[in-house]
Amino acid sequence: MYTYLMSEQSEHLQQQQNGTTIYTTIIASMKELKRNLPMRQWLVKRSQHSIPAEIGANTAPGAAQVPNAATNRILGQWLLGCSGLVVGAVVLGGVTRLTESGLSMVDWHLVREMKPPHSQAEWEAEFTKYQQFPEFKIMNHDMTLPEFKFIFYMEWGHRMWGRLVGLAYVLPTIYFWKKGYFNKSMKGRTLGLCGFVFFQGLLGWYMVKSGLQEKPESYDVPRVSQYRLSAHLGSALVLYCASLWTGLTLLVEPHKLANTKHLNQLRWFAKGTAGLVFLTALSGAFVAGLDAGLVYNSFPMMGDRWIPDDLLAFSPKFKNLFENPTTVQFDHRVLAISTLMAITGLYMFTRRMMLPRRAKMAISCLTAMAYTQVVLGISTLLLYVPTPLAATHQAGSVALLSLAIWVLAELRKVAK
Repeated sequence: MYTYLMSEQSEHLQQQQNGTTIYTTIIASMKELKRNLPMRQWLVKRSQHSIPAEIGANTAPGAAQVPNAATNRILGQWLLGCSGLVVGAVVLGGVTRLTESGLSMVDWHLVREMKPPHSQAEWEAEFTKYQQFPEFKIMNHDMTLPEFKFIFYMEWGHRMWGRLVGLAYVLPTIYFWKKGYFNKSMKGRTLGLCGFVFFQGLLGWYMVKSGLQEKPESYDVPRVSQYRLSAHLGSALVLYCASLWTGLTLLVEPHKLANTKHLNQLRWFAKGTAGLVFLTALSGAFVAGLDAGLVYNSFPMMGDRWIPDDLLAFSPKFKNLFENPTTVQFDHRVLAISTLMAITGLYMFTRRMMLPRRAKMAISCLTAMAYTQVVLGISTLLLYVPTPLAATHQAGSVALLSLAIWVLAELRKVAK
């Protein structure tokens, strides 16, 4: 019996020692794992990075890369830069028109005209060509060669800026296409943008040609067709809006907003307001094309009347909308005030809505710019359209349109 009890006790002690040993081993292993945890994390990260690297190493040179967040950010920044160049072209074009420089270059050559005249003989030859057209014969018959050089350089600068815009779209498109940065949707968009740039250049020359034509039946100041001018500006604004919208959607993360009734109403309200901003800017092209800012330089009334007598002086009546300077200015006033009221209503509509901070900021900036733009427009009218103020007013219309696009980008729906 004694022997049996001793053996049982010995076995029990052995189990305790084994348990202690196992416990000690586990504790030591945990400590060792804790010490080596940074090394293990580094190894895991390295293995994660090495997999794509190995895949890229095994991929044939020149193979397309899958678009990702980094490439989308690059594309967004590129398109925002392109849209900034389009703004420069719009503003420079406005200054060119305000200084009456747009008809100084009577030829159009894609490459040859990139080099301006240098020698005295070249300048005189260019001036001689200009003298054959209506603007010189009717308006500038006493113009000197130095004066001609000024308007020539204004138009030349505008055309060269247009070529810069074209290169800024086309060359990166070719590069990004080869690198595989575009998905199927972006390929279609960028091809459309590049095609629109070429169309815009051809439309610009088509506009200039309308001011170079002899019009024996007209004794008016030679100017380009207001229809073609509006088409030229309108296409530039479409190009700008498309580039800006695409760039913002690539760079700005959409907000995950609940699709409530009020939010859907706000989205439709914002879209309608943006359309009104665009239409008001386009009506400004008719004002510029007809020099309608030089009639009825008073506000809020036009002369001593709210509705002038010659509002519908042309026949048939619909021609007044596009060819009567009084009607064109009246329509621009109505559209501008309507746009201001719409933007103010949009701001008031969102006052009690729970919106992200960035969306609230965009709507506030849009509202502030709307009132600034109205002040600029009234000042331009009352001061008889001084060139610096008129150019600022035109740039303000693009700024207002930009903020409207920003608002739409902040309120857009998340793709499911």
